[in-house]
Amino acid sequence: MAEELSHHQALIVDQFTQQARPFAELATHSQEDAFRLLLEAAAPQANDEVLDVACGPGLVACFLAPHVRHVTGVDLTPAMLEQARRLQAEKGLHNLSWRLSEAESLPFPDGAFSLVVTRYALHHMPSPAACVAEMTRVCRPGGRIVIVDVYTTSAEQEEHYNRFEKLRDPSHARALRLEELQAMAAGAGMGEMRCSFYRLATEMESQLAASFPNPGDEERLREMLRQDVGRNQTGLEPYWDGERLRFSYPCVVLSGRVSHASER
Repeated sequence: MAEELSHHQALIVDQFTQQARPFAELATHSQEDAFRLLLEAAAPQANDEVLDVACGPGLVACFLAPHVRHVTGVDLTPAMLEQARRLQAEKGLHNLSWRLSEAESLPFPDGAFSLVVTRYALHHMPSPAACVAEMTRVCRPGGRIVIVDVYTTSAEQEEHYNRFEKLRDPSHARALRLEELQAMAAGAGMGEMRCSFYRLATEMESQLAASFPNPGDEERLREMLRQDVGRNQTGLEPYWDGERLRFSYPCVVLSGRVSHASER
C-alpha cells in the first residue's frame, strides 16, 4: 500500500476508525436475507480461495469461511482489521488471514483467487472502476465475482441520495447508477452477469448512532429524511413508524464470472 493516503482515503480511514465497533455491531449489516442472497450469488465451493475486498470488520469473510478453503480479507483501515480478527477469534475460525491494502491496487498476482467479493464498499471509492478491474485481475479466468452495494436508478435520485449520504458519512463518494455498475463490471471482464435485489432496512437514530457526521449535521439529516417521507426523492423510502423514522437502502447483488484470458 502506498505510504501516503490520498485526501479521500484519509477520510475513509478517519470515518471507519470511528465506526469500526458500531459498524461491526449494527444489526443492519447482518440481516439474514442479505447474507442468503450473497451466498446464492457466490456459490462457494470447498476448494475456493476467496478474497474479500474492503472487508471491514470481517462479517462477510467470516460468513464465507466455513464454506471454503481459505479467505483473505483486505481493508484500508487498521481498526476494521482489528475488529475482523476479533470476530474470527470469537467464531473459532482458522482459515482466514487479513491484510492492510487499498482496494484499487491489490497486492496479489493475477488469478490468485477463485472467488472475489466486496460488499458496501464501491460507493466510498473515487475510482470504483479501478477496484472492479483489480478484482477481475486477481480472479482466475472462469472464477466468480460478487459485488454488493447500494445503487441509484435515476439522475434525480442519485443527486438526492448522494447529498444525504455525503452528509451522514463524509467518506461517501457516490452511489453508482445500476446500469453504470453493470457496464463497469462488463468492461472489466465479467460475463454471465446476474442481479438480485434487496432493501437494507434501518432506523434513523440507530443509523446516526453508528455514524460520525460533521458536528451539527445530525439535525439536517433528520430534516432531509422527514421532508422525503411520501416523496422518496432519495430512493430510501422513508416512513414513520410511530415516532421512529425508518428507511431502507436499495442494494444490488451483482455476480458473474471472469472471462477467459482469450476473451478479454
